[in-house]
Amino acid sequence: MADTITFRLWTGRAIYVALAISYIFVRLLPLDTTPSGLPGPDLLICITFAWVLRRPDHVPPLLIAAIFLLCDLIFMRPPGLWTLMILAATEFLRAREGLMRELPFLMEWVMVSAVLLAATLGQTILLAIFMVPDVTLGIALLHILVTLLAYPIVVATLWLALGLRRAAPGEVDRLGRKI
Repeated sequence: MADTITFRLWTGRAIYVALAISYIFVRLLPLDTTPSGLPGPDLLICITFAWVLRRPDHVPPLLIAAIFLLCDLIFMRPPGLWTLMILAATEFLRAREGLMRELPFLMEWVMVSAVLLAATLGQTILLAIFMVPDVTLGIALLHILVTLLAYPIVVATLWLALGLRRAAPGEVDRLGRKI
């Protein structure tokens, strides 16, 4: 039984990393070179938040930090700032995973919305304090809105394609403890 649980744990981590690398690769492809008015959603944030709220043991903080630091470096954002905000957001959500398990999806969506808004405002405030040029708050809020509209689609896709679901009552973790 322990081997099955360990196998599921490492398979979940490998799938998360594969999805993250695939997302980074697709974002780097020059698919459309004309500027559009509506920013695309940040699917990596949606995937990460959904995974943390469903299987927090599959995405440890160090893995999240490594993936988002890689994104910061590749997408030429201030290194570590967005990583810090996302890491704080995921740890906030991870601490409330047990509470969120009992609530309907709408409440999860509201919580994810509030956390993502707080992370974006925190980043904007820190960049303003250090006088680092950044996108305007309106564009950042539009990006958040598009990302939050994509969140239910990402959750449904992860559930249908990968079977990623919330832990059932009485389910045990890799050490045999109740989740």
